[in-house]
Amino acid sequence: MAEVVLENVTKVYPGPVMAVDNVSLRIQDKEFVVLVGPSGCGKSTTLRMVAGLEEITSGTIRIGDRVVNDVPPKDRDIAMVFQNYALYPHMTVYKNMAFGLKLRRIPRAEIDERVHSAARLLGIENLLDRKPKALSGGQRQRVAVGRAIVRTPKAFLFDEPLSNLDAKLRVEMRAELKKLHRRLSTTTIYVTHDQEEAMTLGDRVVVMKDGVVHQCAAPLEVYDQPVNRFVAGFLGTPPMNFFAGRIVAENGSLWFDEGSGRIRMPKRLEKSLSGRVGEAVVLGVRPESLSCSNEGKFAGQGNRIDVTISVIEPLGDKMDLHVQTGSHGQVVCRIEANRSLRDGMRLAMYLNLDQIHVFEPGEEGVNVGLKGAGEQVSAARAV
Repeated sequence: MAEVVLENVTKVYPGPVMAVDNVSLRIQDKEFVVLVGPSGCGKSTTLRMVAGLEEITSGTIRIGDRVVNDVPPKDRDIAMVFQNYALYPHMTVYKNMAFGLKLRRIPRAEIDERVHSAARLLGIENLLDRKPKALSGGQRQRVAVGRAIVRTPKAFLFDEPLSNLDAKLRVEMRAELKKLHRRLSTTTIYVTHDQEEAMTLGDRVVVMKDGVVHQCAAPLEVYDQPVNRFVAGFLGTPPMNFFAGRIVAENGSLWFDEGSGRIRMPKRLEKSLSGRVGEAVVLGVRPESLSCSNEGKFAGQGNRIDVTISVIEPLGDKMDLHVQTGSHGQVVCRIEANRSLRDGMRLAMYLNLDQIHVFEPGEEGVNVGLKGAGEQVSAARAV
């Protein structure tokens, strides 16, 4: 086990195409860090550079106390689990798990002990004599993880290992991977595009876009305190709602004016917004931080916008209301299930002012209410 450190790591493909842009990241010993972001953001390329499957253009990668820039993958003492599992179809589960150990000339008795120990841990001891074609997707995934475990590496690298599983099995395997990490306490880097995986698995979440790290923090910190509009909009299902408008001052208070209504800015935002009167900003609020008049959950003064229901999505005990505001367009509210609501109904929508965010304009506009957000974005690469 060891920490993994990336220092100013860059990857440029011919073209030129900047895949990873000057990323610095320190993964502590025994830590579980998740790299998450949209397709093409550079997360898998970053992982493959750590594994040695991609050459770095510039920068330094250390595993433990050793710089591994020029070290072949087989000598880096890491184990990688791929999206397609990469099992040998002609070998049994036992032989698949033992293959890497045989190449390293580990004594047969030790190989047998390691394979059976990992199989017990993963609940696949009864599958050791089967071949991959006789296994379900979830069983194949466990074998791939088992093959990594038997090597007792310094670090595990996972490249979207659950993406080929159905939804129910993904949830089950997420829990299994989390329990496995607690037992083994091995440094782990995990790549996914799935926000739920990132939030549930990681000790820290690294949010990437266009080869750049935008935020690196504990999952709930990233969710509750996004440093910019991209991070806020990427994490969360349904995603955060955004309202374009401007800050106005009236009767000693600051208001957000979005055209079809005004929202009173809470005291906690007054200092950061006092110098922005008249300026265009973007207000962000998550679907669960909205309510409608039939609930009145967040009803109060200065936090109302009139809306019309356009689509209702039942989710059992919850429902997603897609509503239309006078000027903004579609907004999604996640509320308690309510059978009395119908498409086309007019409602009053209320915002939970304790949970709103204000961003500068633009796709990556900084969260102006978050102290030092601009500096955090700049420093995120050097976490």
